[in-house]
Amino acid sequence: MFKNLIFVCVLGLLAIVLGAFGAHALKDTLTVSELSSFETGVRYQMYHVIVLLFINIYNGFSKSQKNRISFLFFLGIFLFSGSIYLIHLTTLTANSIWFITPLGGLTFISGWIYLIVIFANKSLKNK
Repeated sequence: MFKNLIFVCVLGLLAIVLGAFGAHALKDTLTVSELSSFETGVRYQMYHVIVLLFINIYNGFSKSQKNRISFLFFLGIFLFSGSIYLIHLTTLTANSIWFITPLGGLTFISGWIYLIVIFANKSLKNK
């Protein structure tokens, strides 16, 4: 559990650093549209970091559930936000890695669906 929490905190730290970097260092380098895309990557990363903190401290999930949800959201951050960062911070173009960002989105969606299933099952058991 603590390994997940440490990794979540590192991802939260990176979201703040990248957000500040984007707001200050990239504002004169990227177009308004590109900067907006970069900020979307940071925002989705931070949203999922907050959820990951909750998931990993909530006692209502089994260790297996915590690990599966964490894996899906970690992978989503890596694929979704990571691909956006690569596009805007390197010479890679969106055309060269276009398929990675939506895979990250699908991974986020899978994590949220899994959470719905867990809570729905808990709800049915409590009736």
